[in-house]
Amino acid sequence: MQQDSKRTLILLVILVLALAVMGAFFGRDLLESRVLGKEKGYTFVTDIDRWRKTRRERVLRARYDLSLGPQLHDLPLQIGEWTGEDVPQTNIEVNILLEPEEYVYRRYRRADGKILWLSIIGSRQSKSFHPPQICYDAAGWATEIASEPITLEKGDFYALKVKAQKDGWTHLVLYFYLFPDYLRDQSKGIVLFKVTAPMGASTEETLELEKSFLRQIFYEAADHL
Repeated sequence: MQQDSKRTLILLVILVLALAVMGAFFGRDLLESRVLGKEKGYTFVTDIDRWRKTRRERVLRARYDLSLGPQLHDLPLQIGEWTGEDVPQTNIEVNILLEPEEYVYRRYRRADGKILWLSIIGSRQSKSFHPPQICYDAAGWATEIASEPITLEKGDFYALKVKAQKDGWTHLVLYFYLFPDYLRDQSKGIVLFKVTAPMGASTEETLELEKSFLRQIFYEAADHL
């Protein structure tokens, strides 16, 4: 009888400790999600994976509101040295298969003639998102994938870099996901942010071109704020 009581006590202690650990993790995320909402400016959590948190998760500050909503289309056409124009989406499969709530597709041109394409997809549905390299692979492009650090005015964050090659053409893609807070609640909306540029004189030069554009939009990153 005494042994049964001890065994029950031990199990209760283990249960209480397990609940405490779970509560600590949930409480941290809940607290930080509320703290982020009180910060000035536009603050998001970014990661290179939508399904799970990775070591590349960062808190990211932007000059513009990039949360899910019609304001995504309010991103200026004039961003620093870059002048943009909306490009009509002729691929009806994007809307039929992905069904995004918001979709921004633009071409930006710099004063020196360099160009890149910006794609922003916002949705609350899982079907709206897939890694961009899947489309390249399906179209017969050879792809290489790696994470890429992007240094900002303060701190740095990561994007997934896709190098796609086909018939003498090379595209360099940088993309990442934006979440409203640490909880990453899909019902609050997720945004895929992607820039694509044709290969210039070198991989390094092309990456710097894309990063210079991203620095006009994002200015601070940290592990936690």
